[in-house]
Amino acid sequence: MNEAVQTRESIMRMAKGAFEERVDYEMAKVIDNILDLNTKATEKRKITLTIELKPDDERKMIQVAVQAKATLAPTNPVATSLCVTTDRDGKPLVAEMVPQVPGQLALDGREQPRPKFLKLANASA
Repeated sequence: MNEAVQTRESIMRMAKGAFEERVDYEMAKVIDNILDLNTKATEKRKITLTIELKPDDERKMIQVAVQAKATLAPTNPVATSLCVTTDRDGKPLVAEMVPQVPGQLALDGREQPRPKFLKLANASA
């Protein structure tokens, strides 16, 4: 009984651990996305593994390729409000709404800045 003991391994440990490493790489992306305060905390994330096996004509050799892909939560939407009016020449003017009158002091002592105006291409000349 001089037979060598055969250890069986998971396919994920093949390619010198590169398959497993790809999963860990995508897992790091998922964890970063979960910790990102700009994403919904309870949104589901997913890691998809695609294992492609291509045998040769004699069915003796099999080429194996593993691809790991993370599906992350999108960032939370950011919103603002715009006010549409006209300037003194009657041309369209669009301004971002601000919570207070520009120049007014807030309770924390900061002054409300002037609103930002939207640059309009091809506005009625």
